Amino acid sequence: MNHSNFDLPAVSFLTAASACWGITTVISKYILASIPPITLLTIQLSISASLLWLFVLLKRQHLQKNNHWLKIGWLGLLNPGISYTLSLIGLTMTTASMSTLLWAAEPVLILFLAWWILRERLTLRLILLSLAALSGVVLIGGANREVEGQLFGNLLILAGVLCCAWYTVLARRHGQGFDPLFAVTLQQTFALGWALMLLPFELNNGTFLTLLQAEISIWFWAGLSGVMYYALAFWFYLHGLVRVNASMAGVFINLIPIFGVGGAYLFLGERSAPAQWVGAGAILAAVFAILLWANDKQPSNRSDHS
Repeated sequence: MNHSNFDLPAVSFLTAASACWGITTVISKYILASIPPITLLTIQLSISASLLWLFVLLKRQHLQKNNHWLKIGWLGLLNPGISYTLSLIGLTMTTASMSTLLWAAEPVLILFLAWWILRERLTLRLILLSLAALSGVVLIGGANREVEGQLFGNLLILAGVLCCAWYTVLARRHGQGFDPLFAVTLQQTFALGWALMLLPFELNNGTFLTLLQAEISIWFWAGLSGVMYYALAFWFYLHGLVRVNASMAGVFINLIPIFGVGGAYLFLGERSAPAQWVGAGAILAAVFAILLWANDKQPSNRSDHS
């Protein structure tokens, strides 16, 4: 299979991953009012990793040798480990809609890293359409005036975004031959180990009382967000990533602000200006144009092999 071609299942998987990440950012923002970031990350990854290992066992999947586990599993330290540690801490200092906006810098970073590390050929059309999508992202964020004075939180999120971009490129390089379910499970387990190492530093700050006072609904949302944000989203993303190249997969991350800003409006009451919805339309138009362009290329590449 040629990994640059339009692929309907890949489109579905990558769009679903973006929806999970965008919507669950909103849920995480709500939870962070009651549960501190490292504790939330540990809860989310514990639920996610446990569920994923259950599915691996039910599937009776043949497990690769231990040296191959490290090859794909260590990527979990990068993402979601370090990446979402930085992102959740940053999210406590900024709004959910701004967080999803900042994540939209990832496709541009992926384009550059895919060209630099994977030697993927970048066409002028792909670059221009990606920049058009980015302009939509700027419109979404430019109308948001609630984030002034929250520079440090935004910088932490951007650092997390850079980790995720590295993850996409390295997963594209090293993830071939691994079942997406098994790969996600390993990565979530490595990330959980990272979170557990950090957890004592946060719990020493008198967070036990806060956790005891949290409502049952908060714990429910924390568990659900773990399933959506990590288990489902990463499973969807790796399923799509093995079917297209890294730069094409990165295009779909432009959809995260649409789901995030829409979710923040519906569930958190964060108002969206008309310019933000114009930006959302620009993102959708650019992504759709990229998909049509990829589809037009497909017939001439039918003789290519995986």
